Amino acid sequence: MTTTAATDAGSSGAHPRFAEALRELGLGDLVSQVRRFPDATRTAAEAAAAIGCELNQICKSLIFAADGVPVLVLMDGASRVDLELVRKELGADKVTRAKVDVVRETTGYAIGGVPPFGHRTRTRVLADRSLLEHDVVWAAAGTPYTVFPMAPEDLVTYADGTLVDVREPTS
Repeated sequence: MTTTAATDAGSSGAHPRFAEALRELGLGDLVSQVRRFPDATRTAAEAAAAIGCELNQICKSLIFAADGVPVLVLMDGASRVDLELVRKELGADKVTRAKVDVVRETTGYAIGGVPPFGHRTRTRVLADRSLLEHDVVWAAAGTPYTVFPMAPEDLVTYADGTLVDVREPTS
């Protein structure tokens, strides 16, 4: 499978809102590192296969509702989010997966293409520590066909995330 790293948002395929967010954050050079794939990278497994990396090097951007308020959880691609740990972390009564329309309304992106930052609205961000186990992680660039690489520490910083342990225990 071939990839194209392009020099501008138009040919890289990065969502225009995300490309603009990168520029606003002083990360305009990162736009040229966005990779667009002919097949969808909407799941962590699809993205890892397309990139040729380990599943846990994918950063999933997942929207949940904590007492009805959207919250973004950044999780490595090989792990699942433990909703009880998220609930405790936030001091919420109930945490559920956000509905499709809430994800789109909150972030401005479709499920499968939600990047870790550059959203329509400001949302609380929890980042699981498992992301820090890598030098580089790959995250969605605003579409289900595009991804970008970033050092996980930088990704958490630009997402304004709080490092937490919310990964489901492995059996």
